[in-house]
Amino acid sequence: MRMSINLNSNNNGFAERLTAKISELANPTVLGLDPMLEYVPANIRDYLSDRCSDQLLVAGMAITEFNRRLIDAVYDIIPAVKPQLAYYEQYGRPGMDAFYETCRYARTKGMLVIADGKRNDIGTTAAAYARAYLGETQLETESRAIAEVDALTINPYLGSDGIEPFLEQCSLHSKGVFILVRTSNPSAGDLQDLKLADGRLVYESVADMVHKWGSGRAGASGFGPVGAVVGATYPHQAAGLRDRLSEAIILVPGYGAQGATAADCAHNFTADGRGAIVNASRSLMLAYKKRELPPEAFDVACREEAIAMRQALQAAITNR
Repeated sequence: MRMSINLNSNNNGFAERLTAKISELANPTVLGLDPMLEYVPANIRDYLSDRCSDQLLVAGMAITEFNRRLIDAVYDIIPAVKPQLAYYEQYGRPGMDAFYETCRYARTKGMLVIADGKRNDIGTTAAAYARAYLGETQLETESRAIAEVDALTINPYLGSDGIEPFLEQCSLHSKGVFILVRTSNPSAGDLQDLKLADGRLVYESVADMVHKWGSGRAGASGFGPVGAVVGATYPHQAAGLRDRLSEAIILVPGYGAQGATAADCAHNFTADGRGAIVNASRSLMLAYKKRELPPEAFDVACREEAIAMRQALQAAITNR
């Protein structure tokens, strides 16, 4: 028997927190923290290598320091961070320690944390993923939150019984999800553009399901805990999806290094300029290259690029 999830008013906490933070900073940007060891300046890596012989441990510590300095550079102008789990998993346990510490540190600086895991499974496995990132894990005598995150990206392609466990944890812990609808990669259309018997394309059908899962759960902001991922690299399709996803905050990847512009991203916002948050990863983490600064100034360059991105998005949304 399929369970029925009642998303009560507490679920709107994530959407309310995120929209309030975006409004406070006048910046619909999320800093994607997708670190590779080679992104970390040599002076940080050399300092740690001189003090530790375990190269894997050095990698984890170097990434943690890199992320902390990026967060310190922008926490007062960017509302959220989005660490991509794969970049941490590749460095084993020290990499995952860096992930957990990055999430914790970002929260101490007042930023929201979106874990980008694109989790996808059914039944008890989906429930375990949901507890790991959105809820609490039952121990011998207590339940404990494992990851200090506010939202998680999830993949809907196993159907609603792969979504419901995540919605349940959103309901219990005032968290959010961003469900893949239209991804930013070049081959997205191989599956997402297939036409269904009713005339809709696959990504349109998924958008309609996302709307149904989140329908009626919006808070005062007009948005609820069930968000969507819609790539900026398909701006004309994004415009139609915005209408289909009236209660969803849209997470927009593809800006910067993937080629999308602020004008492309603007299609994901509502008429009053709300309801979306735009991710930038390499274009912020490695902004020193664009700005022709030394690698050691990566945090300064990140802040400068973040301010420029904010201005570009504000102008694009206003002039749409």
